[in-house]
Amino acid sequence: MKYIVRFIVVTLLILNCTTAFAEEKIVILDLKYVLNQSKAGKGAQDYLKKSFENNGKKFTKIEQDLKKEETDLLSKKTVMSKEEYTKKTDSLRKKVIDYQSQKRAAFDLIAQQRAKARESLLKKIDPILETYIKDNNISLIIDKNYTVGGSGNNDITKAITDLLNKELPSLKLN
Repeated sequence: MKYIVRFIVVTLLILNCTTAFAEEKIVILDLKYVLNQSKAGKGAQDYLKKSFENNGKKFTKIEQDLKKEETDLLSKKTVMSKEEYTKKTDSLRKKVIDYQSQKRAAFDLIAQQRAKARESLLKKIDPILETYIKDNNISLIIDKNYTVGGSGNNDITKAITDLLNKELPSLKLN
């Protein structure tokens, strides 16, 4: 009986000690913040926003010109011959189609540049995260969007943002 009690006590102590040493370090990273608030991310956002606004102004002016041309054409409809009116409306339709394709192409280009910027930022973040994981003995990094709560001590967002700013101060989008 004495041996059974000793065996149970020793077993419980061993099990208790092994669970105490098996602690895993889990941290939280706000990837959206890193992408948007890093120097390269902010620079890319500013460039894309400026490009979007410039295209918007350019296409608004073209649209106004096309509307003006349409109203002029409608006001001259009674004065023109039917063939001349048909030619001018066909010409106007071609201009509108050209305008729409240019607008679509310009905004598609901006979307492609945005995707390319995001991809290159994510490629730069991966090795930074791998080094950070090795240096700090981290078991798991979870995106902040997928967490319900946690301690502020487990948030590594600021540290990763600082490392990314050192590694990648700007991003080329041309």
